[in-house]
Parts: sequence; C-alpha cells; structure tokens
Amino acid sequence: MSAPAIRRVAVVGTGVIGASWAACFLAAGLDVTATDPAPDAEAKLRAAVARHWPVLTQLGLAPGASPERLRFDADLGAALADADFVQENGPEREDFKIDFFARMDALAPPEAILASSSSGLLVSRVQSACRHPERVVLGHPFNPPHLIPLVEVIGGERTSEACVERAMAFYAGIGKRPIRIRKEVKGHVANRLQAALWREAFHLAEQGVASVADIDTAIAQGPGLRWALLGPFMNLHLSGGAGGMAHLLDHLGGPIEQWWLDLGDPRMTPALKAAVVAGVAEAQQQPRERIEAARDALLIELLRARTRLGEPNRPD
Repeated sequence: MSAPAIRRVAVVGTGVIGASWAACFLAAGLDVTATDPAPDAEAKLRAAVARHWPVLTQLGLAPGASPERLRFDADLGAALADADFVQENGPEREDFKIDFFARMDALAPPEAILASSSSGLLVSRVQSACRHPERVVLGHPFNPPHLIPLVEVIGGERTSEACVERAMAFYAGIGKRPIRIRKEVKGHVANRLQAALWREAFHLAEQGVASVADIDTAIAQGPGLRWALLGPFMNLHLSGGAGGMAHLLDHLGGPIEQWWLDLGDPRMTPALKAAVVAGVAEAQQQPRERIEAARDALLIELLRARTRLGEPNRPD
C-alpha cells in the first residue's frame, strides 16, 4: 500500500530558516503548524511570512495557498499531532538534535517523516536515540528556502529507502530541486563546495592578493554568473569546446592540479577575522536591508528566466 499524501507539515523552530520554510510550504498549498518555545516566536513568524508572501506571489502560488493556513502552537506535541511531514530547524548541535529527535519520534504520528534542516550534522547520529530511526532523514535547504530550489536529501544508517524516496518526491512536488546524497559527510555537498571557495577567498585576503571587495567581484561578475546556470563539471565541459570535458582535462588538467597544490590553508585568527570584517564594512555601500532586497529581486528574475527558457542542461 502506498504512503498517504503529505498535506500537513509541522515546522519546528521558526527562526530565519524555519520561517522561510513555513512560507514555502504555505505557498505550496499545504497546511502548516509551527512551533517554537521563544515567547515572541509566533509574532515574528507571522511577520516573516507576510514579508515573504509578495515574492512568493510573484513566483506563483499553488491552488489554495494562503497564509491563513498557518497555525502556531507552542506545545511540541500538539504541533506534531497530525503532521504528515516534520521539518526541524533547531540549533546546530549534535547533542541537542539527538535528544530532540527522540522526543519528536515519540510524539509524531507513525507515518510522519522527520526531516532535519541541519547544515552539517550526520543523520546517523541524529537518529541514534529514536525508536523509529527509519523515518529520520536530512532535508537541508539553501538559504532562503522559500526562494532557493536546492534541497539536499540523505538518510542515515537506519533510514529506510522508502523514507528517502518519499522525502525526495515531497520536495520535488513542491517545486524544489532535491539531490540525493549517497554518503554521509560533514557539511553534505553544497556547503563543502562553498567551504572550499571560502577557504581560498580568506587565504587571498589574508595574503593581500586582492581586497575583500575585489574578491567578491571576481566571483559575482565572473564564474558566479555561469554557476547560476550550470554546475562546475558542466561548465568545464563547455569550456572544452567541441572536445568537451576530455579535451579540457587534456589541456588544463595539469595546470589545474598545480593550482590545487598552491591553494592556501588559512586559519581563523583574530587578525584575519578583523581584516575580513573591516573589508566587508568598507565594501558595503548600502544598508544590509537594501542589499538583501536587491539580491532577492535579481534572484526572482533569474528563477523566472530559468522557468521560461528552461535549463541549459535539461530538455524542455
């Protein structure tokens, strides 16, 4: 017998990520119950959903989508009572999540999937104290979840294949682009790729190779534009011309390897942190809110263009 459809989602933890997830689920036409122990959590959540709603309306709402389908309950058990899917967004601490998932496992309906937004913890550890670990899965979004399509999905050692497949189908069904991670590693995939870039960016700043502002420009006005369309491997393939990836690697494989050997290995010393903070402050010509608004406006146009024109490496 197939698993029941997912129509009711519980969002546990309503900070920046949780509130963004709540808006995303509401825009997909789902019923959402949110919970958070902070005394002002409900007011902040509803304000965040209201702030995100105009953008989500521009992108297109599912039939029946409405902020009115949001319910808040400070009691964890009541919030999970009728959930088909739980999206947890608590503190990024292994000890907390092990205990918290055991609590949710005891409270949530038996068919509910328990998904964590953890940006780096291993699911096998998170599920280790659960009586029903087979339903615990990672569902790591990229910030902000209500706009960015990527969701990284992976099961732990005791997660069932059916749970992973159901989570993948759920995220895809609400318009996300889930990827299946097949081996647990700290930081998953996207954050590890980011970390590799950050490592060299900090190294270049520390060594005085370029200013913080110019390092940002090097990405934002260079490879970052291509990365918004295609990933690192497909971009390399196109750089190889008619010979594709094979020609590229024959031609540049050696130099790339030499660049790898020359990459930096910086440490977050007080001096480096102070230099980067000062560099960002110097480069920031507008208030943070205006920068975020401009980023989101450009992101919306990019998402619209991808929908209208299709993706270059996928058939129409």
